[in-house]
Amino acid sequence: MSFNGKFELQSHENFEPFMKALGLSDELIEKGKDLKSISEIVQNGKKFKVTVTTGSKVLTNEFTIGEEAELETPTGEKVKAVVQMDGDNKLVTNLSKIKSVTEIKGDIVTNTMTMGDISYTRISKRI
Repeated sequence: MSFNGKFELQSHENFEPFMKALGLSDELIEKGKDLKSISEIVQNGKKFKVTVTTGSKVLTNEFTIGEEAELETPTGEKVKAVVQMDGDNKLVTNLSKIKSVTEIKGDIVTNTMTMGDISYTRISKRI
């Protein structure tokens, strides 16, 4: 299944507790919780470029499945990680203390980030 496309955030769950656990300030959490977010995924075989634009913040990660890459976390920290493909519709990686699973089903992309016992889920729809 191809991940290519642009996706707009439709809903998210546990944003505030997850970002608080990451160490973000209450001010940044308050600013970020209602911002429009667009994700663009470009897939070329095993190579991916993922760009997430939230308000004025742009986060871009490029990686090849199964190879170590430097990836940026939601807090701006850069970590070395390996992204694996699980089946043909799921990307899985561990970013420092965060496990990230991104799954595509039709026009819906679900990204779940888990740290300890707190999970944050983002659901986006193809635009």
